[in-house]
Amino acid sequence: MRHARMVRAARLPYLEAMHLGDALSARARSARQGPAISFEFFPPKTEAGWAPLFRTIAEFEALAPAFVSVTYGAGGTTRDKTHALVLRIRRETSIEPVPHLTCIGHTKDDVRRILELYAMNGVETILALRGDPPVGAKFHSLGDFERAEDLVRFIRVEGARLGVHGGRGFAIGVAGFPEGHPETPNTLHQLEHLKAKVDAGADYIVTQLFFDNNAFHDWRERCTLAHIRVPIVAGIMPVPSISGMQRMADLAAGTRFPAALLRQLEHAGNDKVAVEEVGIAWAEQQCRDLVAHDVEGIHFYTLNKSDVTKRVCQALELPRANSSANIKV
Repeated sequence: MRHARMVRAARLPYLEAMHLGDALSARARSARQGPAISFEFFPPKTEAGWAPLFRTIAEFEALAPAFVSVTYGAGGTTRDKTHALVLRIRRETSIEPVPHLTCIGHTKDDVRRILELYAMNGVETILALRGDPPVGAKFHSLGDFERAEDLVRFIRVEGARLGVHGGRGFAIGVAGFPEGHPETPNTLHQLEHLKAKVDAGADYIVTQLFFDNNAFHDWRERCTLAHIRVPIVAGIMPVPSISGMQRMADLAAGTRFPAALLRQLEHAGNDKVAVEEVGIAWAEQQCRDLVAHDVEGIHFYTLNKSDVTKRVCQALELPRANSSANIKV
């Protein structure tokens, strides 16, 4: 629920929302509330895709998520569409949008203008990512930011300058990789990179999707040992199909598929309905285990489709984000 206090960024007044880091921390302190639920969308590729996407978003709005994130193409290739989707969600729904923002291909002036646009329109949370370069590009030749921690530090300063959250600045999320990152095989270095992002000003972590909860729990404990104290939101994607799982393996390099899951999918064979049921049951089992372990949030990678993810959320029967003024962000 938005607070009544008004703030200004540029010249446009808007209602200040609760800081997302605070909202997630509040859930961690209250077993009654359960984890925050959120969803990821990506901008439509064509004009014809906008109407179906917003019908999907309307279906998710009924689940009262704490927020939804909007992806950013490699090297900012969907920049304009990302901005358009974020601002439309902000204007036309009750959902709080969280835009992805990446280092690759951006100068400080680029990012400054983007942050000014968001602040002016009441968008108060950013998911700061290193991102991927466009195909064929050299990573280090693009932009003013070498690492996500550099982007986090810049967003923190600019958000304060713009008066977001009363001068506290944007709430900033960063990525975490429970099963490791393919570019950093040394797992100790991976945690050092994550700690650097938190120390630079990150308020919460959203993980890469995973199917093995044991890997997540172990990684979460290692985060604690590394003195990473911000809320962690677990990334879940119900397997939609065999082809969808193969795409996931490509996009989320390093993600492991447990033998038990593969065995169930093999048993389902070419039966699309049976495969979907396996995906739903596995994701529901993952989520119940995460709830039992007091995870602060569960973030669903939706592929812009509502049916499978909706069924998982409805089966969990978790308290809705807008059931308490302390949770709506």
